[in-house]
Amino acid sequence: MTQRTVWFRGLVALLLLHPLALSAQRGAAGGEWTTYGGDLGHTRYAPLDQITAANFGQLEVAWRFKTDNLGPRPEYTFQSTPLVVKGRLYSTAGSRRAVVSLDAATGELKWVYSLDEGARGQAAPRQLSGRGLSYWSDGTDARILYVTPGYRLIALDASTGRPVPSFGTQGIVDLKQNFDQEVDLEKAAVGLHSTPMVAGNVVIVGAAFETGANPKSKINVKGYVRGFDVRTGKRLWIFRTIPSPGEFGNNTWRQDSWAFTGNTGVWAQISVDVEAGLAYLPVELPTHDYYGGQRPGDNLFAESLVAVDLKTGERRWHFQLVHHGVWDMDIPCAPILADVTIDGRPRKIVAQPTKQAFLYVFDRLTGEPIWPIEERPAPKGDVPGEAYSPTQPIPTKPPAYDRQGFSLDDLVDYTPEIRKEAEAAIAKYRIGPMFTPPVVSRLDGPIATITLGAQGAATNWPGGSFDPETGVLYVASESSARPLGLVPPPPGASDLPYHQGTALTGARRAGGSGSATAGGAGAPGSADLNVQGLPIVKPPYSRISAIDLTKGEIRWQVPHGGTPDLVKNHPALKGVDTSATGRPGNNVGTLVTKTLLIAGEGNFGPTPSGARGAMLRAYDKATGKEVAAYQMPAPQTGSPMTYMLNGRQYLVIAISGPAYSGELLALRLPQS
Repeated sequence: MTQRTVWFRGLVALLLLHPLALSAQRGAAGGEWTTYGGDLGHTRYAPLDQITAANFGQLEVAWRFKTDNLGPRPEYTFQSTPLVVKGRLYSTAGSRRAVVSLDAATGELKWVYSLDEGARGQAAPRQLSGRGLSYWSDGTDARILYVTPGYRLIALDASTGRPVPSFGTQGIVDLKQNFDQEVDLEKAAVGLHSTPMVAGNVVIVGAAFETGANPKSKINVKGYVRGFDVRTGKRLWIFRTIPSPGEFGNNTWRQDSWAFTGNTGVWAQISVDVEAGLAYLPVELPTHDYYGGQRPGDNLFAESLVAVDLKTGERRWHFQLVHHGVWDMDIPCAPILADVTIDGRPRKIVAQPTKQAFLYVFDRLTGEPIWPIEERPAPKGDVPGEAYSPTQPIPTKPPAYDRQGFSLDDLVDYTPEIRKEAEAAIAKYRIGPMFTPPVVSRLDGPIATITLGAQGAATNWPGGSFDPETGVLYVASESSARPLGLVPPPPGASDLPYHQGTALTGARRAGGSGSATAGGAGAPGSADLNVQGLPIVKPPYSRISAIDLTKGEIRWQVPHGGTPDLVKNHPALKGVDTSATGRPGNNVGTLVTKTLLIAGEGNFGPTPSGARGAMLRAYDKATGKEVAAYQMPAPQTGSPMTYMLNGRQYLVIAISGPAYSGELLALRLPQS
């Protein structure tokens, strides 16, 4: 069945079931922030204008909340986006993933809930505080819902923090049960880092796993998605991301590979159009991110955006972004729902940012691409036993918003000497366009395939944001060159023939002198390739792009973040202009308000004062010009949010980093 047939059938079903006159995605309403993305369409937009370009630099600390004691040890990767409802702020926090309720004006702790899961929590693949929680209310009853590291869905009374007795078993639904598959309740490596999605009276929960680079077996837990009743915790539906026999898509798993293959979960945020009755699932890869010889075929619904019925879980439409993926291009972030006018016609669209720096844009009712997506020939690899797809879908609009694949033009070129060293450093590597496959690593070459926008994601879990007033989508991305190589696993480590790695790693272990980097820094696959300590890819290392969704065009792009010390103070770069590099590792979430685009740096400074820290930057939405900045003590590690309370606008952001444990930082303007 062709993609076009799928779109048509989805269109017919939706025209019969859903009205076309749907309400717009307007961002966070009423000065509150009631869901992870600001609204169920993850626009991350708030129509607030008290904080402007003229006064952003005057921001001061309203309150701070450290999370050190909310677990057996401090947390240094604090990724939560808090919620604010009726003057209360709610967040997950700490290394045991506690839930806290704070006074949103003062930061005073009102209540805390924590569940010690013992060995089950210690075995969890997704630990620490996660990315947040969800809120539900029917006007009388109000609940906080979140997923623990040990994969339990918990409903708490929003006023007291106590588990709701009528939900599941004393407030808890064990997500390892009623899963349509047998899993070890203590040791099965399945969990969730993102928030459950609450829409109407349905709670939708995805699944996440250990990294897929070096699986122990081709057999793994399947990442099915489920919907639960928000009042009772009863399972309402399940969507099998790996279809069973008789289900649509099962024939894309050749040699009965559907039966044993796992993963294919939804670890990113889910979006919902309540009026259309659709939930949008961004699905990841199947088992093994870089080798798929054991799972021949296109492997639906891996690396697909799938629209399912909110009440039944039935598939309405899908589009597979990558066929038979072997690049770790799983969909990492929330689909963004937007109402825009295109060619004079109102359109209800869904826009999906990706690791590969394409923004895939569809009609969110039918799944039909807004602009053509063409199946084009893809490079064929030579890994024994692999089953490559001959084509891959390529969007014609918008253009890629960051670099893809790898070519000589991507090499660092501050000086002719550095460029020459960079060319020598990659001589034994394979380079090529996007979808150039990994190689079996050899010391005499190819050592690995160098890629941009795959393992080194252009955009990761923070995703993007959308301004409904202008029709512009904003997304941060980074250019990070990574090697993709395959080597046999250690004896007894896996029943698969390959793990990710390079022959250089083995040579080092055996006492050899091979080096994957001209500067000799960093293990292959664990850090960017480099030349004299400089990234092998030329700047900008990170950027923010503004994409006009009414035209499918990039309106502007700017480097994001200050020039890192290793570049600014490099002895070989005296007299070289290094003023607009952006900062490596700067894959961050953005926030749009009535007046500004706001994004922090995802790495430590230095700051303009010379102190160790990171900047929270404000940009002119129309031009991308930086208009102001605020110095934070640590980098942005959660996505920023904003709210109004008692006539004052607040910005709150989770910050953390090496030697700086997790903290919520709340900013506001001085009292006038």
